[in-house]
Amino acid sequence: MRITGITTHVVGTPWRNLTYVQVHTDEGITGVGETRMLGHTDALIGYLHEAQANHILGSDPFAVEDLVRRMKYGDYGRAGEIVMSGIAVIEMACWDIKGKALGVPVWQLLGGKVTDRVKAYANGWYTTERTPEAYHKAAQEVVARGYKALKIDPFGTGHFELDHEATLYSVSLIEAVRDAIGPETELMLEMHGRFSPSTAVRLARELAPFKPAWLEEPVPPENLKALEKVAAKVDMPLATGERIHDRIEFRELFESQAVDIIQPDVGHIGGIWETRKLAATAETHYMLVAPHNVGGPVLTAASLQVGFTSPNFKILEHFNDFADAEIKKVVKGAPQVVDGYFELSHEPGLGVELDVDAAAEFPQQQARFDLWADGWEQRKPKGTQ
Repeated sequence: MRITGITTHVVGTPWRNLTYVQVHTDEGITGVGETRMLGHTDALIGYLHEAQANHILGSDPFAVEDLVRRMKYGDYGRAGEIVMSGIAVIEMACWDIKGKALGVPVWQLLGGKVTDRVKAYANGWYTTERTPEAYHKAAQEVVARGYKALKIDPFGTGHFELDHEATLYSVSLIEAVRDAIGPETELMLEMHGRFSPSTAVRLARELAPFKPAWLEEPVPPENLKALEKVAAKVDMPLATGERIHDRIEFRELFESQAVDIIQPDVGHIGGIWETRKLAATAETHYMLVAPHNVGGPVLTAASLQVGFTSPNFKILEHFNDFADAEIKKVVKGAPQVVDGYFELSHEPGLGVELDVDAAAEFPQQQARFDLWADGWEQRKPKGTQ
């Protein structure tokens, strides 16, 4: 079997463009991959056009390791977010092809299942007025849908510092959410790399009474020493990793033991097998894995293949029941959350199929997601209100 070509489809919303890539073969089997770029969708498609000629055409889709190696190192330049995302969409499509050809789900090819279900946590649910009352109501609706975990960034446009008034307001939002969801539901606290170490530590202490399941990306991701300062002073699990695009770059993070949960994005770190390798390394450092997942149904399905096969997999992020949930219809067999969990699928490959006609109903947009803009949490960029 050989790859004969690829086709790209961009599903657009005001705040995110989702890039779907179909990989076609000479035996008529087509696989699909997906990633979500932040402002770099056209760059990704441009890279894939070149990579198709240089690396992809004529390749054996069963030889995933070889294709990834050639795409990553065959152009000599260091692979960053765009290249690793391009690798990811092709890689997961190849796994999809392999599973379909063999008649088995991808998780069977990764060593088999270690669980029959993966816990989900909701994100994108607080696209409402930024008040305690509105957040209380929105959080109740999440729990009513069966979710047993949710995540929130309550810090507005906070950057490095957060003054006393803004701190009190952020705390009031979290107090309202915790009251709405009760003590049993996991509450993940997101900082989006906003703060200096001292501010992150202070806020963690202010919010400790609400029992966050983790504190995510408390400081910008470029400075590991800053993260270590937070870890030394905060008595709650720390999580990070969505903006690391190569599993090799996790080495220093593992050595530092600064976090308890790593959050690679399957769509940015080279795909399913790269993430599974990373999960195995995390296991040797007694760390859990909870992938970043702001993609649609294909990226969710790909992330679940890692989840069903990794003993240290904690939970999977899910946007698609809340923020622009209508995009779920572009994929047949989209993973569904039932009573707070994704159930094991026995369908071959990734278990999903792209509906090209449905995808065409959501053309590419000038999607923007600016965490420093007022009202970012509503995911309605300026000009689309």
